[in-house]
Amino acid sequence: MKRPEIIGINDADGLDPLAVYVISDSIGETGELIAKATVRQFDDVDYVIKRYPYHNSIEQIGPLLEEVAQKKRALIVYTNVDTDTREYIARKQKELGLYMVDVMGPPMDELQSLLGYEPKREPGLIRRLDENYFKKVEAIEFAVKYDDGKNPQGIVNADICLVGVSRTSKTPLSMYLAHQFYKVANVPLVPEIMVPDEIFQKDPNRVFGLVANSDKLYTIREERLRALGLNSRAKYANVDRIREEVAYSKRVMDQIGCEVIDVSNKALEETAQIIIGHLKNKGLSKKD
Repeated sequence: MKRPEIIGINDADGLDPLAVYVISDSIGETGELIAKATVRQFDDVDYVIKRYPYHNSIEQIGPLLEEVAQKKRALIVYTNVDTDTREYIARKQKELGLYMVDVMGPPMDELQSLLGYEPKREPGLIRRLDENYFKKVEAIEFAVKYDDGKNPQGIVNADICLVGVSRTSKTPLSMYLAHQFYKVANVPLVPEIMVPDEIFQKDPNRVFGLVANSDKLYTIREERLRALGLNSRAKYANVDRIREEVAYSKRVMDQIGCEVIDVSNKALEETAQIIIGHLKNKGLSKKD
């Protein structure tokens, strides 16, 4: 049997310490948190919390229940979700006269009644959700760090590289894909600035060129300059200059050999799905 993790508070009340056994088929953090919050609602109680993680079989749990039955003051808090294990615990509770708190049962039963179908009953799902959360944060931080060609090293480590002229939605698309757990680097294409060598060394199936209609880009850039309080006649919003940039970007994309997507009339979600679909068709997964 694995040794339990023990947390104790010593307040001499003249009685045996209250023993709280937290049994879980995962790591037991939820049960321990509930146990702590509950015990602290009672003044001057001497208690010890023993956490037994990854106990998901009758062979593991049975001896614990027998041990608890020998205690004068003991409470069991359990978060197990497997049906057979839960039925065994409930049966032993009646047989041994144990004090127990079933953390997962009532909420699952109520949701099952409301939704009309069975829960998954898979241990550790919340932990997996937490891991997904941190993966998403990591992808978002990556997109920020390697936005607008700030560091060519991002191209090497990225799941996806976006290239295109200014205002082809590279940054918002990078953030959208980051929320889908993809690490994205984006590189602006400007005729006067050399394209990083790393982009030509990247698997072209992971590189996506974004293009847009010149008139559309002109309108977007003009509005951008006005929002910034700048002269809308600047080179940035000059139609001839924009056409030159678009033609240059297409030449670069041909050199790379990447997929080219016209984003003129596409929503971010639509462009993102094209990219994700392309990666899946090529059998390319996210990098570790």
